[in-house]
Amino acid sequence: MAINLSNFLISKKDRSKMGDFQDLDHLDGLSISVTSANLYNNNRDDLVLFYFRHGAEYASVYTQSNVISENIKWNLSIKSKKIKALIVNARNANCLTGLKGYNSLREIAEETARLLTNKQKMDEDNPKKITSKDIIFGCTGTIGEPYPLKRIMLSLKNLVDKIKYTQNKYLWIKSAMSILTTDLKPKLAMEECKIGNTKVKVYGIAKGSGMIFPNMATTLAYIFTDANLSSSILKKMLKKNINNTFNAITCDGDTSTNDMITFFSTGIAKNKYISNINDPKLKDFDKAVNSVLLNLAKRVVSDGEGASKFIQIDVTKCKSEEDAKKIALSIGNSPLVKTAIAGEDPNWGRIIMAAGKSNVEFNIGSISLMIGEHKVFEKGQVAKGYSEEILKQYMKNDSIDIILDINSGKKNFTCYTMDFTKKYIEINSDYRN
Repeated sequence: MAINLSNFLISKKDRSKMGDFQDLDHLDGLSISVTSANLYNNNRDDLVLFYFRHGAEYASVYTQSNVISENIKWNLSIKSKKIKALIVNARNANCLTGLKGYNSLREIAEETARLLTNKQKMDEDNPKKITSKDIIFGCTGTIGEPYPLKRIMLSLKNLVDKIKYTQNKYLWIKSAMSILTTDLKPKLAMEECKIGNTKVKVYGIAKGSGMIFPNMATTLAYIFTDANLSSSILKKMLKKNINNTFNAITCDGDTSTNDMITFFSTGIAKNKYISNINDPKLKDFDKAVNSVLLNLAKRVVSDGEGASKFIQIDVTKCKSEEDAKKIALSIGNSPLVKTAIAGEDPNWGRIIMAAGKSNVEFNIGSISLMIGEHKVFEKGQVAKGYSEEILKQYMKNDSIDIILDINSGKKNFTCYTMDFTKKYIEINSDYRN
């Protein structure tokens, strides 16, 4: 199966290759189909169907913005804890489209349900009727434009006909590429672990490049496992692992109207039933979920619009984790910090400035700042032995570490961000052209 190369948006700086991505393969209970609905007026993949032929338990977290897309409204109306399909489109956010946008999803869901019901009759020993309420949606793209109902409706039969019951690395990459907008690279991650004595898989894809700021969920991300877990466990697991992953990233300080992260469990692995999130048998699985989420979150930041540098900000020794988080994100969202790093300028005063506007009280005489392994500031003044020339050389790296010790307690927080380059302005000023 050939990859749609026109959809593989390649960075001029870093040409992606198939070998750059983990070897996601088959996950029992999941089927995938990818097609072009011509939403970009070319043949790039822009529509993907994740089909759970036997159903899947699921849990989602959504944007906390007061302005939400029609697909999130639709998803919130679904009361079942088990669904049969997820459809995701690129190019159009289906936001600020009113009742017409919402009803478009209803039409798509009804037609998809009809087609999948027929497929059940052809392929299953005990076929089940699928309804429109068995289907949820993800939408990403431009806000406020009419939703392309006709183009998507015309693509549904082809989408269902192309369902692959067995996945491979190529199909996973195709699915990840189909949901890209301004992203330059597909984002995939995987872990394998055990629940008790049962081997299970945790696979994930994501998209996100701009309008990224943690207010849950900060992007689109879909996590899949063959583990046998209830929607209640999935929800608790997701909330537990969001704080230091997708809620620890920021690209530009803007929270999208369409943010969603959804966790699906097909149950095919048949591990022993888990009734409590604190069950010791979930220890390795919990680590695997966190690893997949953090991997995807970092990929979102490193592929931020126009980014040339990946930035990790560790704020340590605070009175509370919340204080550490406020300071870290204040630094990570500062345009002055981000532009200085883009310009490879060791203008460390901007970092202290950004910490100071976080509304967290601290003693300037107690804090210390390191950039990489270079101590810059301590005891209220420039550190002894500080060399701007040496730090200038460090600032040329593709990855920059900032460590700010507040020295008022024992709590820490790490956030991840990227720099602001001229390319960021170009991408967002030309976004709809």
